[in-house]
Amino acid sequence: MGEILVGTSGFSFDDWIGEVYPPGTRKQDMLPYYVNKLGFRTLEVNYTYYSMPSRKTMESFARRTTADFSFVVKAYKGITHSIEGDVRETCRFFKEGVKPLGESLKALLFQFPYMFLPTDESIDYLRKIRDEFAGYESVIEFRNAKWFEERYFDLLRELSLGFCIVDEPKLKGLMPFTPALTSRTGYFRFHGRNRAWFREPVDVRYDYLYSEKELKGFVQPIEDIASGTEGTTFVFFNNCHAGKAARNAQMMIELLREKPSLGPAGRTAPLN
Repeated sequence: MGEILVGTSGFSFDDWIGEVYPPGTRKQDMLPYYVNKLGFRTLEVNYTYYSMPSRKTMESFARRTTADFSFVVKAYKGITHSIEGDVRETCRFFKEGVKPLGESLKALLFQFPYMFLPTDESIDYLRKIRDEFAGYESVIEFRNAKWFEERYFDLLRELSLGFCIVDEPKLKGLMPFTPALTSRTGYFRFHGRNRAWFREPVDVRYDYLYSEKELKGFVQPIEDIASGTEGTTFVFFNNCHAGKAARNAQMMIELLREKPSLGPAGRTAPLN
């Protein structure tokens, strides 16, 4: 059984100042505070969806975190959403940008849009992702529930691609919460449960705070996934509005610590 690491999907938010970070915290001080004061040992880097990662920024991230810190980087939108021209060149620039993270880069997250449907073309594209990012732990997040079939989980296993287990509003068409392990990396992503998902702007869509009761319902599935692999199981909270992700991540860490054992051998999972 591998370790469980809990963190948030991003860290550099103005509305976290006063909620997560002390008043007056500067941008350059946020990541060290996230690591050294809040005690998180992993981070899902999300800005790389909106702009290509730069070596300078990744070098800064590596410099401001500890040696045992684990990064997951979200793929650029030109690879998953707005695909134009030769995607191989886009992939090459992306890989070059994340290189400075070195061994602390544990996985890449490829979050595909709702309109990415299970067609022959899409399946061929997943194979291309596998080939372009050979040597990386790659995790796939589907938004459309049409991927919710065992044959597509088998496809991910065949390609050695991880499956992103999501909790999001229980709305028709969205992927349901489905604990499944398709590679050595377990991966959970919590988006919140706002039912106005399709109507609201992004900042409102993720404005949701999970209750302790809700989070308790996820402890066993997380443990089950972690018990099924020697790799790492990541748990990220993407409900980032006004610091709610950090609050829920800390709550989840405490709930997991309350469990006396994991797996048949009764071993305690290392947690941040």
